[in-house]
Amino acid sequence: MANLKEIKNRITSIGSTMQITSAMKMVSAAKLNRAQDAITKMRPYAEKLQDILGNLSATLDLSENAYAEEREMKNVLIVAVTSNRGLCGAFNNNVIKRVNALLAGEFAAYNTKVLAVGKKVNDAFKRSEMNYRPEGIGAAEDMFNDLTFERSADLAQFLMDRFMDGEFDKIVVVYNKFVNAAMQTVENEQFLPIIPAVQEDDAASVEYMFEPSKAGIVESLIPKSLKIQLFKALLDSNASEHGARMTAMHKATDNASELKKDLTLSYNKARQAAITNEILEIVGGAEALNG
Repeated sequence: MANLKEIKNRITSIGSTMQITSAMKMVSAAKLNRAQDAITKMRPYAEKLQDILGNLSATLDLSENAYAEEREMKNVLIVAVTSNRGLCGAFNNNVIKRVNALLAGEFAAYNTKVLAVGKKVNDAFKRSEMNYRPEGIGAAEDMFNDLTFERSADLAQFLMDRFMDGEFDKIVVVYNKFVNAAMQTVENEQFLPIIPAVQEDDAASVEYMFEPSKAGIVESLIPKSLKIQLFKALLDSNASEHGARMTAMHKATDNASELKKDLTLSYNKARQAAITNEILEIVGGAEALNG
């Protein structure tokens, strides 16, 4: 009977786990709807802004723009974006693995630092000499506790200032791009210096009226575009987190359900065997008394 009690306790424990994972799945699904709505609304705006900037800059030489300055690469900053919490499958580990791959590969020959946006990546690098946490940057988890454009713009401005000051010659953002609830892809995008836009075949047919001037508009659009680019990456990561957690909790619930079925079957078999043994013992005792 001790074996039966152990199986029954496991069934009860798994049932409680199923309730938790199912509740977490529903919470993540609700958060995913909001996060997905935010990124799907942001993407057309960000892409259109890039198209306009591309059309405007196609006839201008951006090499003189401070944000497009190509320098001898010595100091590199990787902005790694993860979540504050776990239980979302390989979502965080994929970003950390990509950052480690960049540190050991493409940027191995340079003085490279990692700026953590998200508690999980901060935990991975906080004891590393590559961790970059200067004054003026809040705690790693602050950004996703209250994700707004204003806070993202402040971080983007900080990165732009560090590039302009010459502290870093290249800044790269590593994050999870949202594809759908079940799929996220790790991207590493160059934030600074900006990559000159390539003129499309039909770009020349687009005509604009400029006030005060084409060059002046481009100069004002580039900082705005950089802030939008970073905010889009954070929104992508936020939606990807909830999608990954919803998928992970769905799989966990299904696995717990299958395990509960197997344990229930084992419990019933063990209980049936125990009852059969008791009947045999009773019958055997009765036969012995009759004899």
